[in-house]
Amino acid sequence: MPARTDFVEVRGSALLKAPLRVSGEYRRPDAGTLVREVREPYAETTTIRTGAKPGQGEVGIARAGKPPRRFSLSRAPELVALQASFGALLGGDRAELERHYALDAQGTRKQWIVAMKPRDPQVAARVREIVLLGRDDELRCIETRPARGGEQQRTLLGSAARAAAGIADAGQLAALCRSHGPAR
Repeated sequence: MPARTDFVEVRGSALLKAPLRVSGEYRRPDAGTLVREVREPYAETTTIRTGAKPGQGEVGIARAGKPPRRFSLSRAPELVALQASFGALLGGDRAELERHYALDAQGTRKQWIVAMKPRDPQVAARVREIVLLGRDDELRCIETRPARGGEQQRTLLGSAARAAAGIADAGQLAALCRSHGPAR
């Protein structure tokens, strides 16, 4: 995954009539920072910055027309693991991934799946499993499966996100994650 990539995220909820679809860009300006910039259907920027020690750092959320919010990463341990896993994915650091997750890799270089189960009990209480789906050297999709029922969250990245333009159907979006279609 490059230092920046487009994304389309689809989340279901019993409170919504239809899944919520947001799109934008993930950026990793440095090793300790992950930025998630939502562009549609609203504008919001979330910045996760880690500190020198695990659990240190902060999350900042900026939304148009509202004062920015900040809180300590110690209040959101799942974000620490998310930030660390993105860093490890970007850096190709399997040892760092294995520090936070039990990994199960399947498939071929052409089409692969890596299932990641959180090792941290606080994270595992919220997230049962994160599944990475890819093709060749491209991470196409991240599926986050909650620990206690609820709807799976699907994030399409890179070429899968660009191919998702105008698609709202959950089945079609899932197919894009697993697609052997044309490469970027």
